[in-house]
Amino acid sequence: MALYYRPLLLLHHRHPTSPSVIPFFRNYPSKPLKFSSLPFVHSCRQTTAYSSARCCSSSSSSSMESPPEGYRRNVGVCLMNDCKKIFTASRLDIPSAWQMPQGGIDEGEDPRVAVMRELKEETGVHSAEIVAEAPHWITYDFPPDVREKLKVRWGSDWKGQAQKWFLLKFTGKDEEINLLGDGTEKPEFGEWSWTSPDQVVEQAVEFKKPVYKEVMSAFASHLH
Repeated sequence: MALYYRPLLLLHHRHPTSPSVIPFFRNYPSKPLKFSSLPFVHSCRQTTAYSSARCCSSSSSSSMESPPEGYRRNVGVCLMNDCKKIFTASRLDIPSAWQMPQGGIDEGEDPRVAVMRELKEETGVHSAEIVAEAPHWITYDFPPDVREKLKVRWGSDWKGQAQKWFLLKFTGKDEEINLLGDGTEKPEFGEWSWTSPDQVVEQAVEFKKPVYKEVMSAFASHLH
């Protein structure tokens, strides 16, 4: 079972697959505040991991290849703890959608620098080290409605995202995790949890499930 954490602003228990919707926090505080932990049942017993392991090198190959044209360059963060559970969080705008942290790569930015920056911006975590890197860019297409919304938000019409995924080891304490991030960006998440690899895929939105399956496969040798 997973261990779920909620910020103080969330007053009701909810399973991540629940259809209930939490309204977007329009007055979400701009400064970090402490989060309370509300444990359900937690176990370090490992659950199913994807067996088709793909070789991942700890040395960066990101600069030696380019993502497909028309796709936004992005990094993905697969953050695991000592129990080999993976960090996932629910989106504030779509509470039923749980995902791993991710974010765009700035112009000229090394993906290894970007992945650490995005992790800190979205979760407040700075105690982590890179364990492995997926051997190639993994792409997904935006559904038409999502593409239209992002076209307005970003001012660019991307087909989808090309992601360079990294497996990171969390070396800090759970208290370090703060969903307000480091205060440099607008918060994206409402709740977080340490989950098993199969749960990561199950809880993802449909158009990201194939990506998450591939990520779990790429890092399988490190997750069991």
